[in-house]
Amino acid sequence: MTTTSTDVVVIGGGQAGLAAGYYLRRSGLDFVILDDQDGPGGSWQDYWPSLHLFSPAEYSRLPGWPMPPWPSGFPPASHVVDYLTSYESKYDLPVRRPVRVQLVHRGISGYRVDTDAGTFSAAAVINATGTWSRPFWPSYPGMRTFAGRQLHAAHYRTPERFEGQRVGIVGGGNSAAQILAEVSTVAETLWFTTREPRFLPDDVDGRVLFDVASDRARVLDAGGDDSGGVAGLGDIVMVPPVKEARERGVLHSRSMFDAVVPSGVTDGRSTENLDALLWCTGFRPALRHLRPLHLRSDDHSAIELNGTHPTGEPTLQFLGYGDWTGPGSATIIGVGRTARAAVAALIEALN
Repeated sequence: MTTTSTDVVVIGGGQAGLAAGYYLRRSGLDFVILDDQDGPGGSWQDYWPSLHLFSPAEYSRLPGWPMPPWPSGFPPASHVVDYLTSYESKYDLPVRRPVRVQLVHRGISGYRVDTDAGTFSAAAVINATGTWSRPFWPSYPGMRTFAGRQLHAAHYRTPERFEGQRVGIVGGGNSAAQILAEVSTVAETLWFTTREPRFLPDDVDGRVLFDVASDRARVLDAGGDDSGGVAGLGDIVMVPPVKEARERGVLHSRSMFDAVVPSGVTDGRSTENLDALLWCTGFRPALRHLRPLHLRSDDHSAIELNGTHPTGEPTLQFLGYGDWTGPGSATIIGVGRTARAAVAALIEALN
């Protein structure tokens, strides 16, 4: 295997990795972006086809270049893939794919990144791997005994496979609401949540949420208290399909079950028979390749970040993981602000 030396290795070629590439290109540093996907577009190319953004194209831009307009309504995931593909080409970003990063080690003067395409030696690493590759499955008694079909939202594509069935949708966030809205057009759906879902007002979409995140970022940068904004990431945006589901009367949740049984789910008093369970239960950061760095404390809690880097390690930057790395940093428009700060901090550390 060959060894390639560079100033910075960016791990991940989705929206966060490209935003980092934009600022790295302006910095003059030598860098490479390693992406495990077969083509450009990040995780957007893996989303279910009917998924749309929460805001218009003009509110969904990476630094330097706006997303092309969408004729009506909010753009679909395919439009985002086209935009990210063009963005990568426009700025001639040095993306190598498919390259799967296996492990990251500390070296004598930086990091050694082991991949299935050779080894990369770098003074700094920007980790922008996102969460899509690590769907979270909660643990409930009896899950392995269920006789029906179980799948995570990460593997959902279209509703046709559930036609005429009785389907349990688990989770109280946007993915659950949007998938329920679609599946309920062909199947009977039961929506299970651990708390009552919180629906945003009909006139609140990604534009408002971005403005709130921007205000929050300015307050935090000025040393103010964190208000948390007007809504958490679990709040449900009333995009057109969800509004339509509400009008059909199917947007009602019920309390979470206690266990899974072969025929469905139970709360200990009654059983709901189901043909399928669809877990819309979120994701976790994809960080297994960083295990050799021992970034977690002895109690295996979350990695503690000082801004966008682990405490005491400013040449290892994290980018694009939601509030963990900055308000709105998991969004297309919000990641640019975090990327600019991360690259600036990295340059300062290298100097």
